[in-house]
Amino acid sequence: MEIKLVYLSDLKFNLKIWKKELKFHLNETEKFEKKLEDVAKRNVGTDAMIPLEGFQNKMIREKEVIGRLLQRIRAKMKIVDKVDLSEEIDGRLRNQQTSLRDDMKIYIKLHYELKEDLMDYFLRWL
Repeated sequence: MEIKLVYLSDLKFNLKIWKKELKFHLNETEKFEKKLEDVAKRNVGTDAMIPLEGFQNKMIREKEVIGRLLQRIRAKMKIVDKVDLSEEIDGRLRNQQTSLRDDMKIYIKLHYELKEDLMDYFLRWL
């Protein structure tokens, strides 16, 4: 049972960290959207507006992905909170955690790639 408590504690830790990171990214995404609006107000021409629209679409998609990941984290946290400590660890929790972990890795990689592209764009047009 002690091993199970440690394992569940580790799961909760991961879930809390991911939740905080996603909320930070959501906040960051909103700031990027405001900066994109600043660029749009400057009437910089089609050379700036075409990629700007693409970035705006990516920001919408980013917020959708963040929302789905946060839902999965909340659902996972409910499962972890209700685990029966007398049951054996059957691998189900670990497998679900691995899937979520892999999705978080992919999301974080894509987020930072988008962020780099945005920063390059801002350097050019702000």
